[in-house]
This record gives sequence, C-alpha cells and structure tokens, in this order.
Amino acid sequence: MKYLILGAGPAGLAVSNKLLKNGENDFLVLEKEKEAGGLCRSVMVDGSPLDIGGGHFLDVRRPGANEFLFDFMPKEEWSSFERDSRILVKGNEINSPIEANIWQMKLEDQVEYLKAIAIAGCNLGTQIPEKFVDWIYWKLGDKIAEDYMIPYNEKMFGKNLNELGIYWLNKLPNVSFEETLISCLTKKAYGTQPAHAEFFYPKKYGYGEVWRRMADTLKDKIKYEIPVFSLDMEERVVNGEFKADIIITTIPWTSFKEIKGMPHNIQSMIGKLKSNSVVIDYFPENIDTEAHWIYYPDPSLSYHRILVRHNFCAGSKGYWTETNSERKDDNTNSSFRYTNDYAYPLNTIGKEEIMQEILAYSKSKGIIGLGRWGEWQHYNTDVVVELAMQLADQLTEQQRGV
Repeated sequence: MKYLILGAGPAGLAVSNKLLKNGENDFLVLEKEKEAGGLCRSVMVDGSPLDIGGGHFLDVRRPGANEFLFDFMPKEEWSSFERDSRILVKGNEINSPIEANIWQMKLEDQVEYLKAIAIAGCNLGTQIPEKFVDWIYWKLGDKIAEDYMIPYNEKMFGKNLNELGIYWLNKLPNVSFEETLISCLTKKAYGTQPAHAEFFYPKKYGYGEVWRRMADTLKDKIKYEIPVFSLDMEERVVNGEFKADIIITTIPWTSFKEIKGMPHNIQSMIGKLKSNSVVIDYFPENIDTEAHWIYYPDPSLSYHRILVRHNFCAGSKGYWTETNSERKDDNTNSSFRYTNDYAYPLNTIGKEEIMQEILAYSKSKGIIGLGRWGEWQHYNTDVVVELAMQLADQLTEQQRGV
C-alpha cells in the first residue's frame, strides 16, 4: 500500500482519517489491541466509562484540532469545563499551579514559602544549574522543591531525577518574590494556568468515544490484534508481511524486537530511550471535592494523583488513581485495575539529540515518527491531532506535486 500506519491511538487515527478526508484511501493501520484508542481508550466500570490511560482531556487551545474531532463527535456532545486541579501539600489543599496559589495556604506556611522564594537562584541571578534537582531548587526555591516538585516527580518518574534533562522545564515560570508577595497580600492567583485551563469532556461517554468513532470511520482500513515486532527499513516491510511506500509509526521505538537496515549506532540510541508505566485503580467512593483532579506529593501514598470521575463524567461516581507501576500497592482494595505498559516517555538527558538522529535517519528511508511515541514527546492529544493533520496534508500535497 502507499501508507502503512503503525498504531491506532490518537496519532494513528488522526493521520489516517485526515488522509481519508484528503481523498487518499491507499493505506492500512495496524493495531495490536482488539480496539482502537491507545492511551485514550475507555471501558465501562461500575456503570460509567473510565479512561484506562489515566487523565486525558481535550484542551481548547487548538481550535483546528478540536474542529477536526468534532466532525466525528459533534461539539454538542461535549461538556466544557474550567480546570479545577489541586495539590494536597503539607496539609494545605490549594489550586494548581503551586507557585500561583501559595496565598491559599495557612498564613505561617505562606511566610516560609515567601522566604524561600526570595532567595531562589532565579531571583538572585545565580548561574543556571545543569542537573534536574539543582535546577528545581534554583527555579522554585527550597520549599516548593522539597514539599512538592521533588517528591512528586520522584513518584512519577523514579528516584534518580538527575537522569532527567532540564530542557523540558523552561515552560515553568519564574517564581518572582514580588509577584508572589502581591498574590498573598491580595489573595489572588497570578500568571496563567498550565495545559487544560479549559477543556472538553464527553457528556455521555468516556474520552475513548471519539477515538472509537474515528476507528469506525476507517472500517476495514484497520487490522486489529496484530502486534508489530519487526521493521525492515530498507524494504519498508513490517512483520515480513506488510509493505508500503511510506510507513508512519506511532508506536514506541523500544517496542520493536527487530529493526533491519538501521545502523548500529542509531539502534543503540533506541536502547537509551526510557519510559514509565502507570497503574490505574478505580474506587467507587465519592470524594467531597469540586476538583477534577488532585496531585499528591506525599511519599507515603503510592499514587501521585487522582481523577475525580464524578466531577467531569456525568452520572458517574468514584475516582481513579494513577500510580507509577514501580510503586503500585498490590494490597489495594480497588475494584478495577489496568496497567499501561507505556504511559509517559521520559525526558532523559540527551533524549532530544537521540530523537533527532533516529527521526532524521528513519525519514530518509521513508519511515516517519509521529505523536507521543513516534516522536518520544509528552504530547497531549490536541497537539498530537494537530501534528497528524499537518503530516497528512504534507503527504497528500507531495503526492499531488504541490
């Protein structure tokens, strides 16, 4: 076929459906599971949908991507929300992000945080550190680092945080002492909300519904229960059976058991890529909160955050937790558990350079990496859809000689 697409998660579904909309139907999608959706799949648990990939919501900031998805699941089938995410830190439940909401803490804690922020490296003008942990102290001050950022990131990514680079942290704002002091005095947050400040979630379904509908649109263009294990880069053949002019891979590079035709030095780079797995546990009890999700840096708790299902999924009850699989509690009394073997690609030192090499070489052979796993980036779904649409347009324009 002309195009072979590996994986029917958001990236694979978006690029294949955009190709179809562009008039291209000479393609095939391979998916290892029995159904499409990847990390955004939903299942019925306790009478309501539960998102087995953790917390996934549709951000409002990319209207082009949203309108594309609304073609499959109309906007009137979605509810819109203003984000209410919180942090439970040292007995204070405050809104996220922490640096904008210190004013919600107990007064004595506000004083301690302000003192620490005043002498943070970024406010004193000291040199930017190169190691992750040192950078967190430099950027946010001792209190935010020790009470929240370091324990939370250890729970998510593991104890050796200095394996992570600092290139992905630049989006964190400087925590200005003056702005934080004004915030505490006026009792108002400053700055802007991070991702999902406003978001859409289906009124009657889980987040997986839109991806299910996209898969249904493709009909026999998807083959299910076909795990991809080998890739021949010279011949552009997958599993010794499926051959294409161009291969678009949205699956983890580390999941290939065999890659033929890739130089040894680049193959060795794939072995340096790291990711983590996350366990989802569902509990039927309702929580007395209006939050959509809550972060828990407390090391004594196995999970790092909870999603309060009954506050965004209409007619549901209960909540689910997200836990790094290395920290999972096998004695939990959850009524449903699902493990995502590939949850988050880790931003380890050197990853950016590694992916540049892998993607450049692969593209030269007609193999394109796309999405969270194809590009090894922690993309939200709106970003993935936008990138997939752009790629489909580029490919169809090339075919037409535009």
